[in-house]
Amino acid sequence: MSRDARWKALLELLVERGRLEVEEAAAELEVSAATIRRDFDQLAEQQMLVRTRGGAVVHGVSYELPLRYKTARHASEKQRIAKAVADLLAPGEAVGLTGGTTTTEVARALAVRSDLASGSPALTVVTNALNIANELAVRPQFKIVVTGGVARAQSYELIGPLADGVLSQITLDVAVLGVVAFDVTHGAAAADEAEAAINRLLCERAERVVVAADSSKLGQRAFARICAAESVDILVTDTAVGAETVRRFEEAGVRVVAV
Repeated sequence: MSRDARWKALLELLVERGRLEVEEAAAELEVSAATIRRDFDQLAEQQMLVRTRGGAVVHGVSYELPLRYKTARHASEKQRIAKAVADLLAPGEAVGLTGGTTTTEVARALAVRSDLASGSPALTVVTNALNIANELAVRPQFKIVVTGGVARAQSYELIGPLADGVLSQITLDVAVLGVVAFDVTHGAAAADEAEAAINRLLCERAERVVVAADSSKLGQRAFARICAAESVDILVTDTAVGAETVRRFEEAGVRVVAV
């Protein structure tokens, strides 16, 4: 296992459990205790965790795993969801993409669609996510519009009033939301209120709203609300979604696509 893969696995275990002991982590990842101690020390230097006697705890009370360490979570589900979302978008449309691991996969799925290989533009993509803009900017057939704002290190998203200024001047055919949680009662939500505000504005500027979320995020609540469930047209999720969850979303007027 490479160091990056170990770090991702360690941080995900730490987020799930709140605390990890060296021997416990070594057994989980099938590496030596000395390797785990070294990993913990290096991650502590980056302020990704807090070192304790014999282990580590999460850094801070409201810990949020940075985007670059989230990519291993539900990876196959996210790729299937991303392809299904990409297939919902028509050539020539203006599409808003929020930040997040699933929406990053949507951008990658769009980049390899053969019917979007040419056009002027083949697609207009509006995003506040620096990593998504970076991946798509090399595709000359795509028109990439990046909002202004201040970069948030956790998610690579631009936030703040400068982003508001750009989004208030445009209209979109579709907004694709990556969310932390999506619930029929509490709506779509993000962990950070500034991200939620930008995502909400993307929704308001769009004709259609699509939520791309694996089933682990459904029926969950998060701190900052983006929009009500009734504001979402389509939810694209994986086949592990429960029948009762599907029924409740459909009753709220949300079309559910499980892939």
